[in-house]
Amino acid sequence: MIVYDLACAHGCPRFEGWFRSSDDFDRQLVAGLLCCPACGSASVSKALQAPRLARKGNQLQPVSTPATTPTTSAPEKLPAAPVSGAAPVASGPLPAQAVEMLHKLATMQAEILKHSRDAGPRFAEDARAMHYGEKEAAPIHGQATIEEARELIEEGIEVMPLPFPLIAPDKAN
Repeated sequence: MIVYDLACAHGCPRFEGWFRSSDDFDRQLVAGLLCCPACGSASVSKALQAPRLARKGNQLQPVSTPATTPTTSAPEKLPAAPVSGAAPVASGPLPAQAVEMLHKLATMQAEILKHSRDAGPRFAEDARAMHYGEKEAAPIHGQATIEEARELIEEGIEVMPLPFPLIAPDKAN
């Protein structure tokens, strides 16, 4: 796969495109299959970009981190994917402060989930029923579409996304 930085002729922010080959990019461009995700314009082109050179694993320098004693038990695994919209991180370990922050967020989320009920895909419906007094109020979590979340907020119902995705126990490896 080849990753190109693409630019819109109308000055929208750059975006990435993934292609099987350079020829694949050319074919899609000629066929009008490429468009700017911000404005929808088909006037896109390859933008200047720095080469993406991967280093061999045996060339990475080990990074020493100071030993710390955690004050709370932290989860053993952190999410593998970066948060959407986050700045890219160079290859190598995360800074100690970033690791500590992620552990604190994961611990906070785990604590919230211990004391709430999983409403699953009925989250918006249950939250609305509690807000209007049709059900007894209780802490819940679950899934909602962006549109459902917007509607809840417009109705004055407080909702927030969880920092890390949830994996249902029956879906875990």
